Amino acid sequence: MEVSIPNLRHLRVFLAVTELKSITRASDSIFLSQPAITQAIAKLEASLGAPLFERHSDGMYPTASGEIWQKRVSRAIDHIQVATQDIVKDQSTKERSPKNLVALISTTQLRALVAVSEAQNFSIASRNLAVSQSSVHRAARDLERLLGVTLFEKNSLGTSATKAAQTLAKATKLAFNELRQGIYEINALQFKDVSTITIGSMPLARMTILPKSILRFNERHPDVNIKVTEGPYADLLHHLRQGDIDIILGALRYPTPADDVIQEELWAPPLSVIARQDHPLLNQPNISAAELAQYSWVVPAQGTPTRQAFEDIFNEANVPLPSRLVESSSQILIRELLLESDRLTLMSAHQVEREINIGLLKVIEFPLEHTRRPIGLCVRKSWLPTVTQSHFLSLLREISEQVR
Repeated sequence: MEVSIPNLRHLRVFLAVTELKSITRASDSIFLSQPAITQAIAKLEASLGAPLFERHSDGMYPTASGEIWQKRVSRAIDHIQVATQDIVKDQSTKERSPKNLVALISTTQLRALVAVSEAQNFSIASRNLAVSQSSVHRAARDLERLLGVTLFEKNSLGTSATKAAQTLAKATKLAFNELRQGIYEINALQFKDVSTITIGSMPLARMTILPKSILRFNERHPDVNIKVTEGPYADLLHHLRQGDIDIILGALRYPTPADDVIQEELWAPPLSVIARQDHPLLNQPNISAAELAQYSWVVPAQGTPTRQAFEDIFNEANVPLPSRLVESSSQILIRELLLESDRLTLMSAHQVEREINIGLLKVIEFPLEHTRRPIGLCVRKSWLPTVTQSHFLSLLREISEQVR
């Protein structure tokens, strides 16, 4: 379900009323008329489908939904505030007060910024936003004038985002993610939990704990959507840090790949040499690295932990690396290549557990206990999961204990 991001100025109004507990005092503080504040609060409550304040004789106090919304809105505004401060500092724009910039920025401008930064093209960005190209141009240029910096530059390939644009676009996506989290939490409070959990999954996790966790989770949360994104680790990490993904599940990297993420190990299975049934090596005792090198292999890309473990098998035995390699991370392609040839691959037996159980594939006996690699979670350091997301994390931990 697509979540509509509220007007940024309405959010500032909400925070002012929450802090001052009065529309009158908020009006004096943010220089907005009382009817305008009342209307902004009413629009927010209508869009969220929940009352945000209880009106008492001594002031206005947030409801349970209001408290949730205050927490998420404050975190969202902080993301944008920090980014604008960085931009003004980097540009040495003394005449502009970063403290007041957020008060002037609109949600429309931020949505245009993100769309153009991602598409690197104003025409594509306008189509993605379903608005006219002139509207996107105007929003982007207004934001440039407001910040006093250049956000986009033309090049031979189209439009490139400057460092300032990249900084603010990332902060905007994280801010919008906070607001979506708040909307999910308010819906759940009213027993309308139709939120989405977005997971970036690596191969081993996709074949083991993830499907088991999803099935068990959906028994209790049948209306919550699970979106699984696949791709190279570097791409998944980028999307995690931008707020597009909530969790990466797979092989952990050491040292931790970025300062703004944290990792949690769930279990550490060893790798195995996998082949088809009736492979010539299956019944052969005391197999050596030299014998493994005589066969063709299917291996993952350079830079992955499994590829390094594959190369270590031969390097440590002073045996030349096999040269007849197919490089792929596709589980389907690897399985078919193994079934139709004498090729070998290196992976956790958990990844092909079903094929092993029905006798299609076998584990070649070769000592690889030292190749145990940590599999687990990677999340943003600042991420505050909802109750629903926390339950899903608990299931991942519980099921990982069972498969150890």
